[in-house]
Amino acid sequence: MEKAKKYIQLHLNILLFSLTGIFSKLAGMQYNQSGIDSPWLYVFLGLMILDCGIYALAWQKVIKKFELSTAYANKSVYLIWSQLWAVLIFHENLSARNIVGMLVVFVGVMVVQKYE
Repeated sequence: MEKAKKYIQLHLNILLFSLTGIFSKLAGMQYNQSGIDSPWLYVFLGLMILDCGIYALAWQKVIKKFELSTAYANKSVYLIWSQLWAVLIFHENLSARNIVGMLVVFVGVMVVQKYE
């Protein structure tokens, strides 16, 4: 049970970091629509910086519980979260290459998990 709790914390932290990409894309969209005068541009940039700061602090706490190789192998799950957000929030399409890439990442993480 303790091991599962550690991994949940790790993956929630990775999910938190994946939100940075959402804020970044939203800031870019605001800039393209309204230019540098858009207040939403600064809201999204602020959220992006805040998210990165919280993530950095939480990451330092979480990685103390893992071998460094395990923590960084799991960090690649960020790519899966990013693809999920792209589809759900920005209505982008997944290509076959995207799906194969996510499967490769998932299998790689499972291989590392097996030997921990």
